[in-house]
Amino acid sequence: MQDEEAVDSSDSMNVTDIVLQSSSPKLSHKQDYIFHGGRRHVRPYYFEFISHVNKRWTGKTIVDLFADEFKGRPRDYYVGAVKSGRIKVDGETVPVSYIVKSSQKITHFLHRLHEPPVMTDDVEILLKEPDVVTVCKPASIPVHPCGQYRKNTVVGILDAEHDLGPLFPIHRLDRLVSGLLIIARTAAKADFFRQQIEGGLVKKRYIAKVIGVFPEDEKVVDANINYNGSEGRSTAEDASSSGDDQKVKGKPACTKFTRIDTNGTHSLVLCEPVTGRTHQIRVHLQYTGHPIANDPLYLTQHVDDLETKIAKRIDAGERKLVSPDDYVYSSEDFSIDPMCTNCPKLIPQGYEEHDEALWLHCIRYSGTGWEYECPYPSWASL
Repeated sequence: MQDEEAVDSSDSMNVTDIVLQSSSPKLSHKQDYIFHGGRRHVRPYYFEFISHVNKRWTGKTIVDLFADEFKGRPRDYYVGAVKSGRIKVDGETVPVSYIVKSSQKITHFLHRLHEPPVMTDDVEILLKEPDVVTVCKPASIPVHPCGQYRKNTVVGILDAEHDLGPLFPIHRLDRLVSGLLIIARTAAKADFFRQQIEGGLVKKRYIAKVIGVFPEDEKVVDANINYNGSEGRSTAEDASSSGDDQKVKGKPACTKFTRIDTNGTHSLVLCEPVTGRTHQIRVHLQYTGHPIANDPLYLTQHVDDLETKIAKRIDAGERKLVSPDDYVYSSEDFSIDPMCTNCPKLIPQGYEEHDEALWLHCIRYSGTGWEYECPYPSWASL
């Protein structure tokens, strides 16, 4: 169940008067989007989150469960949501003192957390076949619904603008990574790709723009990747450098790097990951001493100050584009919900990030009997 932000429960709206969008066969429609300030926004809508009572939740009151587990909203909100029927147990309205039992279904009906904006770059279709579609994914857009994103995803945009759905993504690119994305149009084709991926038959190629003069000879990095979910970043550890009495952390990971070009300040590097760990290419490039030149997560402390400024560049004009105060409610855009903490603002509460395209781009995937490619991005020229 998604943890949402705090709201004022002093007023409420009858749930029966609200259209539930999760019941629609289409994920998105063209009219769901608002283009403003160089960003693609999603008109806020109602959504029903579903969860089941786990062992830790068993024995708590329905209000205590939400107040303890989803701290983004005040306790008073959850009291109001239970009383108004926005929070139900097994489809029934319950009193605030109700004690939940194992495996019960809990639904939380709310004004969907206003989705964060993404860049307005088009999701370019490269190839459309009866059972496969390949696209060039822009940076800043997630592949599929996750976290705060649902309609502002590659899958959502393709459904809205090209009536392509349902779709079955067979691999994932991080939100800030651009490039080739292969999407199956049938479950059978998705299974075909997954079998080849799981069988180690798929070869992947990326390009990255890194700091400094990357070594001319091919370089293979074989270093475990340890992902820290609470920090949202990975670290690399060379298994051969650890003593016999020291346990190596993380999962085995291997990436092959080949320099394509260099101008003395930056290098363009071909990256061929053998495994697929979280942030593998980014952290392995950092491990070589040549991190991606605009990667704020993995730039080392020894990077020239100019490069640090490039990576974290947010001038006053760009900051204004994503300010929550920059675009507020208009009756022509969406209907406000008196219980929603984001309304009347369109941008989610606390959203202040500025997305730049990470200089990492997927250019090719190939397997047994197939190969798909994507053009180079503009930043790939030195």
